[in-house]
Amino acid sequence: MKILITGGAGYVGNELVFELLRVPQVEKVIVYDNLSRKNYNLFLDTRYEPHKIQFVNGELLDSRKLKKELKDIDVVFHLAAIVSTPYATENSHLFEQVNHWGTAELVYAIEESNVKKFIYLSTTSVYGATEEIITIDTIPDPKTFYGSSKLRGEKHVERLLDKMDAYIIRCGNVYGYSPSVRFDAVINRFMFEVNFMGRIQINGNGQQTRAFIHVDKVVRVLRNLINPEFSLSPGIYNLVDKNLSIFGIANTIKEIYSHMDMIFVNQHLVMREIKVEKDQRLEPLKTIEPITVKEELINFKNKFSFSSKFDN
Repeated sequence: MKILITGGAGYVGNELVFELLRVPQVEKVIVYDNLSRKNYNLFLDTRYEPHKIQFVNGELLDSRKLKKELKDIDVVFHLAAIVSTPYATENSHLFEQVNHWGTAELVYAIEESNVKKFIYLSTTSVYGATEEIITIDTIPDPKTFYGSSKLRGEKHVERLLDKMDAYIIRCGNVYGYSPSVRFDAVINRFMFEVNFMGRIQINGNGQQTRAFIHVDKVVRVLRNLINPEFSLSPGIYNLVDKNLSIFGIANTIKEIYSHMDMIFVNQHLVMREIKVEKDQRLEPLKTIEPITVKEELINFKNKFSFSSKFDN
């Protein structure tokens, strides 16, 4: 089995590459990435088998290169995207170019290829913000350029649903350690701030609730989508694990770093929230022993090479 991963040098991609290379049936993994985030940790990761991995520096809008690299590919994981947390409402052109039209070009190229399976990592941001619990039947209503561009990307992927095994995975907020960890993601940012500065900054009143999932669970579900032991019909799925309030997360972190300070910015503001119900169809693919959020964050803490004087 030969696999291509767009955005393979990114936060989720780095871990997915490692997971896939452990699968005996995987002969080769091509990482297709433009390195726009300037993250080179993938190339320093010693867990890989060098003969099974290849890097291609490429853009999603480069149709010619995409078609060339898709030759003989069996499975495509499409992770590449502009995320830019917390600036999801700025620079609409960039979001559209990459997340919308970049996905369109990839789908066009796949339609002319022999690819058998396509997995698109979308986002629960396509649902917008609501006080109601979101389910897979909730009608998308994005409120940011990011969410809108990912939803438009989904529309192109939907063309593949009756042509191959195609999956649209709407993922919650990802957190947890990876060699290419994103420190702009809220829980990861909190962990960095408290570990090295002794305090965290909370925007709004902190009561806003979001849907979260640990990076290890995301990667395990994605890997199991190519595992013949699991039978999952092509379609659209929500991938989340926990609905947590920002203030609740902060209190859990304070149990680990007892001297932590909290700084509130615009505490009078009520921030948008999104609570998502677990998609039970994906639960069997989360083949990881469950642990608490506190245990996950302690594991994250232990990945830091050193701690500030605020550490306990």
